Amino acid sequence: MTGRAAALVLTATLLALGTVPDPAAAYRVFVSNERSNTITVIDSETWEVIAEFPGGNRPRGITIAPDGSELYVCASDDDTVRVFDPQTFEELHTLPSGPDPELFVLHPSGNPLYIANEDDNLVTVTDVRTRQILAEIPVGVEPEGMGISPDGRVVVNTSETTNMAHFIDTETFQIIRNVLVDQRPRFAQFTADGSLLYVSAEIGGTVSVIDPETGDILHRITFEVPGIQPELLQPVGVRVTSDGRRVFVALGPSNRVAVVDGESWEVLDYLLVGQRVWQLAFTPDERYLITTNGNSNDVSVIDVAAEQVIRSIPVGQQPWGVVVAPQ
Repeated sequence: MTGRAAALVLTATLLALGTVPDPAAAYRVFVSNERSNTITVIDSETWEVIAEFPGGNRPRGITIAPDGSELYVCASDDDTVRVFDPQTFEELHTLPSGPDPELFVLHPSGNPLYIANEDDNLVTVTDVRTRQILAEIPVGVEPEGMGISPDGRVVVNTSETTNMAHFIDTETFQIIRNVLVDQRPRFAQFTADGSLLYVSAEIGGTVSVIDPETGDILHRITFEVPGIQPELLQPVGVRVTSDGRRVFVALGPSNRVAVVDGESWEVLDYLLVGQRVWQLAFTPDERYLITTNGNSNDVSVIDVAAEQVIRSIPVGQQPWGVVVAPQ
């Protein structure tokens, strides 16, 4: 048997045993549609819509348990988090969230859930098992963005009107640091190793690169696209590859996703997607990045390695959030 043949046999055996990821694995992509009050489900192998189900009134933030067992949706106008079975799409129960939940983030262990309540200037901490509120943490005005460190020790909330990133200790539920960023911060994203935090500022037009240990702003990423007015370059969603080498930034009404070098923080390219690109999600293998395009009622699929948009998929009305099931 040749070396190549032996390698193929070994790979096939490992795949059968489930010990290495299948490069052709299909994932389920879940998209929250803010205006049509639905969740669209897409198969990542065929890139076809396979289902659409009710998501509550004004579904926005959306995430999934690390083991893929439960899908969580911020039903903003219902003042609750709705929990669905990702396989059957049936609603299982609800979680208390405080008023107007917009974005949230799960602890890496899968519990608890940290929820931004825009109307009450609070971060609500909810136990997803007991369905009880563990804490309500006062933050700045109009909290929205939520990010959590990979070790689960610090959760970060961004307050749109106060223009701050609030660092919260997940053990004590106390704010341990406030970092002033640019105007209207919308999203917070740690790198996989926890060494950096990216915070987007929609009106400020920047992404702040922050040292989580000190709170120092190391760099501000700015954006410039020929023919596009600067006020249309509005950073919102941010995603970073697990190796930290690429940072993708959704630029709102400019209809572009910026590709940023994760070491130099230089903008390498701008990818044209749908209208008013908002949030982003990788497939678990990081082969693809999905964008929600609120005004064109579709999602775009980006080939991460090629850094190219490969397709557009119609979904519901005003898609807002997106998450991909881990299996």
